[in-house]
Amino acid sequence: MTTEPSPYHRRVAEQKRSAIVEAATELFLDSGYAGTSLAKVAENAGVSRATLFKQFPTKAALFDVIVAEAWRGAEDEQEPPTGDLIAGLTAIGRRYVDLLTRPGMAGLFRIVIAELPRFPELGEAHFERGKMPYFESVRRYLGAENRVGTAEIDDPELAATQFLGMISNYVFWPRMLLIDWSPDESSMSRVVDEAVLMMRARYGTA
Repeated sequence: MTTEPSPYHRRVAEQKRSAIVEAATELFLDSGYAGTSLAKVAENAGVSRATLFKQFPTKAALFDVIVAEAWRGAEDEQEPPTGDLIAGLTAIGRRYVDLLTRPGMAGLFRIVIAELPRFPELGEAHFERGKMPYFESVRRYLGAENRVGTAEIDDPELAATQFLGMISNYVFWPRMLLIDWSPDESSMSRVVDEAVLMMRARYGTA
């Protein structure tokens, strides 16, 4: 017969888990994937190694969680209602900018790119647990607009790639090479607005 943990023990376990993830995120961003050890994570989080290994038996498992945390909530946000392609894409575009400019997001991408030759599983984790769930939510929305007749989109996957690419090519990817790349709010809003107009011109029906 198993005994369910009490609310107190569940709360303590969650607090320790949060401390581990926070400490690991800081160490990964500061020292890279190869330069971060689980022992150092446990030390910085203020937990025993046994506690850390119980929740995260490998460094890859811990990195997976950090990726999921970085993208957390992005794919779960309610998709815009169909019927107004401009309003829907504008809402998605604004959310995408917020996601790409989250603290640590650029650093996380740099880790994956730098460590990819030695640890290809990092790229797979970032792609499968981070980018793809969000991308799929945008593809579903575009497919829904096609079904209700607001847009003519034969390939929602390609359309989603086009739309997100127009935004990320200005808002995010220059950060990979330019440490001080930080466009202001008005510039990023204009990029979203222009991307929406391009999508309407290509796919809009009305």
